[in-house]
Amino acid sequence: MAKRTERIQSIIAKNISEILQFEVKNKGVGLVSVSEVRVSSDFSYAKVYVSFIGAKHPSVNLEALNAAKGFVRSSLASKLDIRKVPELTFIYDDTFEKQERMDRILKQEEEALNKLKGK
Repeated sequence: MAKRTERIQSIIAKNISEILQFEVKNKGVGLVSVSEVRVSSDFSYAKVYVSFIGAKHPSVNLEALNAAKGFVRSSLASKLDIRKVPELTFIYDDTFEKQERMDRILKQEEEALNKLKGK
């Protein structure tokens, strides 16, 4: 069952990525990257984790994406060969921003240590 769930999650992520890239006309959504999809055990709900490339206010982009949720789901239904298409919930994934912040902090700490060693 776990392999089937993983396969369905992967297929949903791929299809949603394509839908967001080529079919959604709402400019407020911007450039979206689907980082992960998690479906419930009965495949009736799917959490879609997304990040926005170059977005200054991701919450605005997330609102625009949620406004297009019905279109995305209906387009997904035409692409999937499953009995029931899951209800979609888009969730902002800030992992990339957290990683960048940590990299900056580590680089600053490394520079500070190098200055102390140079004295």
